[in-house]
Amino acid sequence: MRFKPAVAVGLACVALAGCGSGDSGDASGPRGNPPKVAALGPFVGECGHVSDDEVRSIAGLSQVSAVFRNAVGCNWQSAGLDSAVVTFASYRGSPIERERAWVESKDRVTESITLRGRTGFQSHGSSLGTTTCDYAISLGDDFFEWSTFGYTVAGREPCAAAEQLAELTLERLR
Repeated sequence: MRFKPAVAVGLACVALAGCGSGDSGDASGPRGNPPKVAALGPFVGECGHVSDDEVRSIAGLSQVSAVFRNAVGCNWQSAGLDSAVVTFASYRGSPIERERAWVESKDRVTESITLRGRTGFQSHGSSLGTTTCDYAISLGDDFFEWSTFGYTVAGREPCAAAEQLAELTLERLR
């Protein structure tokens, strides 16, 4: 007699599985909102189309001890203790406002900017005697960002270097 309850439970499971799909049999109907496909923005090139010598000159780095490159960014480190660092990063299909929110969470001052007709933000802040500055520029669904960190260069505004590097990248967009 134990067989009858097992069969009843099995049939109930089959019936529930068939009813729960909500499939009317029409395979051509919509299945919800399709995922958004980000439109590709202009090509920013390796390191924002800016050479190592240009970074060294614009950022006022006396000597570059290391340069790192990968598929999405570049990093230049100046030689010496408490040395300056300059970075470039390119973000495909990533919202610039998420980056802005992250920067603001680090207690940096942010301001909306427009460079060469492109919008973005500039941020700056100081910690332990060093200054950090970012210039992030929107390219539709993409954006790029130049950052400077650790500036102690006398007479040089750290954000001026990040702004000039961002201008150079915009000038060379493809």
